Amino acid sequence: MFKKILTLFFVLVVAAAGFAQARRPMTFEDMMAMKRLGETAVSPDGRWLVYSVTTVDLNQNTKTAELWVQAIAGGQPQKLAVAEAGDSGVQFAADGHSVLFLSSRNGSQQVWLAKFDTATGTASNAKKLTAISTEADNALWSPDGRSVVFTSDVYPDCPAISPDDGGAGDKCNSERDAAQAASKVKALVFTHLLYRHWNHYTGPKRSHLFLLSVESGALRDLTPNDPHDVPPFSLGGGGGFAFAPDSKELAFTENLDPEPAISTSASIFTLDLTNPAAKPVKVSTSAGGNFNPAYSPDGKYLAWRSQARAGYESDKFRLMLYDRATMTTKDVLKDARHPNRAPANFDNWVDEFAWDGSEHILFVSGDKGEAPVYLINVTDDELKRFGKTLGEWSSPQLISTNGFPHILGTLMRVDRPSEVVLGDALKMDDDVHTIQVSIDSSKPSKEISPSVYEPKLVTHLNDALLAQLDLPKMESFWFTAADKTKLQGFIIRPPAFDPAKKYPVKFLIHGGPQGAWGDMWSYRWNEELFAAYGYVVVMINPRGSTGYGQTVVDGVNGDWGGKPFTDLMEGLDYAEQHYPFIDKTRECALGASYGGYMANWVLGHTDRFKCIVSHDGMFNAESAFGSTEEDWFNTWEFKGHPWDYYGKPDAENPFRKFSPMLAAKNFKTPTLVVHGQLDYRLDVSEGFQLFDTLQLLKVPSKMLYFPDEGHWVLKPQNSQLWWKTVNAWVDEWTGKAGSRE
Repeated sequence: MFKKILTLFFVLVVAAAGFAQARRPMTFEDMMAMKRLGETAVSPDGRWLVYSVTTVDLNQNTKTAELWVQAIAGGQPQKLAVAEAGDSGVQFAADGHSVLFLSSRNGSQQVWLAKFDTATGTASNAKKLTAISTEADNALWSPDGRSVVFTSDVYPDCPAISPDDGGAGDKCNSERDAAQAASKVKALVFTHLLYRHWNHYTGPKRSHLFLLSVESGALRDLTPNDPHDVPPFSLGGGGGFAFAPDSKELAFTENLDPEPAISTSASIFTLDLTNPAAKPVKVSTSAGGNFNPAYSPDGKYLAWRSQARAGYESDKFRLMLYDRATMTTKDVLKDARHPNRAPANFDNWVDEFAWDGSEHILFVSGDKGEAPVYLINVTDDELKRFGKTLGEWSSPQLISTNGFPHILGTLMRVDRPSEVVLGDALKMDDDVHTIQVSIDSSKPSKEISPSVYEPKLVTHLNDALLAQLDLPKMESFWFTAADKTKLQGFIIRPPAFDPAKKYPVKFLIHGGPQGAWGDMWSYRWNEELFAAYGYVVVMINPRGSTGYGQTVVDGVNGDWGGKPFTDLMEGLDYAEQHYPFIDKTRECALGASYGGYMANWVLGHTDRFKCIVSHDGMFNAESAFGSTEEDWFNTWEFKGHPWDYYGKPDAENPFRKFSPMLAAKNFKTPTLVVHGQLDYRLDVSEGFQLFDTLQLLKVPSKMLYFPDEGHWVLKPQNSQLWWKTVNAWVDEWTGKAGSRE
């Protein structure tokens, strides 16, 4: 009897364990239920973390951000007491006893200040610092705590706002805004290009830098009457400026070219803040873009990200170091060496960086589907990579905990949204020269170290939900292109994978074209959600992809439908040959932006796919040139202007040689077209032209049109409709219709 009871107990325990471990495929509703990590701030003593978390309410069609605080060493997170929903831009004072943040609680976004208790992690006594009618953004606290620099969009022809203007400057801006809002005439007059950008019309206002005295409230426009945006627009956001350690100088980015629509040549300037009459001094020398200035803690150096070539937004982002005493600049990574003194030959982009002391810089760089953290010694050029973690890092900084160095930052993976993590810098350490990646194309392989280090999670935003979901790992493979270039691809198997079955394929094509698939999470094109509906997801990083050296990045220039297309097809060929569970008779190609262009190109150049999804893709290269706002992009990628090729044969004209429209006679594949009215990067007319052509050719087609979205579908319920429509289209044409609601 005892043995029977024991046996029954064992069976129940095993069954319970199996039940507890059972996981299900992710749904769209699951993805919307996930809490999204935003900006982070660490207290100067390394004890406290403040971070933003956005929650989506699908029923209300809203996204709400809130600020939280918790001890880095552990403990329950608490809402930042002084913050309200929607507050942002939090940062600590240098002494750690105050926090600064942005709030729109009174209907106008302004800079706020509150006390911070370093013993308990609580904030109190919030007060508003600014009351500028044009609102405040991108606030930055000076190291001495006496000043704040922020941006505000103002009319450059109004009197410059200053302590002695008697309020005339702000009054002029306020009255102009009020008059515009009250006017029944909404027409705009354009006298220059870049009159609209991404999803909005720029109008007559320009972003200016303002200096605020925390004590007196005195406000001064640092770029008075400037007709340019300071700093220039950046998709990554942020201020693009920095204080010197003594708070007496400001470095910032500005593009002074008279026609910003054809220029990427932003420069770094410094400004003496102690002299109201001082003029900005240009310190960068590169003809390309220069961004994200940051001073070393000792004030000796100023570093920034820099591109060498003018007009090329995807040129290699180098790390430049400016010696303020000698006024000389060097490319920090040009002569970088490994600890064994072997040349590093570093050729990837510097995506972001932060000073660690005054001799070392931490930076993140995309590399073969990952985005690891590197450390460069600016005095002896020694380069090391913290290479034993997987995923994509962001916002790294070295902090000391229990007397040992740790890297604190955010880390995301394809199967996990971004979280704040803490990694032991000594355990993560892996010299760059010891990182070896196999490129043996004879068999599929997973290029991961056998001794992967797992950083400690500081935040746990989605643990409970993720524990319920079957999120397959992403695998990597390498193949050899026709010209012998080694290229990388990725594959994700469906949940509850059965190797004995055949699965249809969603073939994803990334945008950019200077972008890359990798070990990262996305709330727009989520690879795990694509796979969750019973599909194998295949992704290829063709010519143009980042993370493989600038030669691969440049490989797409002037060759949009050339090698990148054959790279994609050869990569898919490789996957079909080496993964027997792929059903190559049921494949659908999906792409957005440049991926949408390539989907359109695929439409006219192969019939291998059962269906196509083209989101915000270029269809007619000549009309796209005239309707986009960033003219530098098409001018560079197509090697000139359309009129430069008039009279020449199509074979010598990239605008026609690589125009999907001119292959329309070959269109046969059922195609879903998706486009947003507010997409000014690739105008909605490109989607209309494609759909019109498909309909007239009697090709099975459908168009999903969003009147209130731009280049990306961002509103929750619009996103829900996007996923429902896209999945239904793919299911219909791959024979999986009704397979899953």
